[in-house]
Amino acid sequence: MTDTTSPAQVGTVPRQIGAVSARRLGALWIGAGLIGLTAAIALLVEKIELLVNPDYIPTCNVSPILSCGSVMTTPQAEAFGIPNPIIGIVGFTAVAVAGGAVLAGNGFRLWFWGATQLGVTFAVVFIHWLIYQSLYVIGALCPYCMIVWAVTIPLFWYTTVFSLRHLEGATPRWVRRCIEIATGYHGVILTVWVLVVIALIANRFWDYWSSLV
Repeated sequence: MTDTTSPAQVGTVPRQIGAVSARRLGALWIGAGLIGLTAAIALLVEKIELLVNPDYIPTCNVSPILSCGSVMTTPQAEAFGIPNPIIGIVGFTAVAVAGGAVLAGNGFRLWFWGATQLGVTFAVVFIHWLIYQSLYVIGALCPYCMIVWAVTIPLFWYTTVFSLRHLEGATPRWVRRCIEIATGYHGVILTVWVLVVIALIANRFWDYWSSLV
């Protein structure tokens, strides 16, 4: 006999929603969390070294454009009054732990998914603000920061795809159609998103890139 109880009725989210299962999402959280955590720790170590020794040259200073040192000394590097890497360490640790909990558990309350959605939404908005600041205000790129950008976008997108599929049945038809398009072409949308960011980077520093050829 099939259990027809709605997830909304019991206050939990099913472990399989469309093309994105909770286990796959949990694995993504662990992978992205660990990669982002590693980059944040490396950046914090470089920040501390620079504070201790102002003459220190960070290992991620690759060129005049790819330069962590140029970014770490700006006000944008402490957007909330503390070094951004500390925010990254806390956030990515939480993501990795949540991913492990999802893989080990058998469903979670809606507040859990709502909290994670809120967290990754803040993260993706924050990194796009940092992208803008890096490209058009600071005029330099931090390699470790770019790793964080690279993992945050898919982290946000696939968490959102999972959330949207859960909400699909409780929304107007036109909203459901938009959700179907977004989730049905999730890979295409993510690819285009990343390519747009790459194109912006290439365009902003085109003179430098072309000088290397």
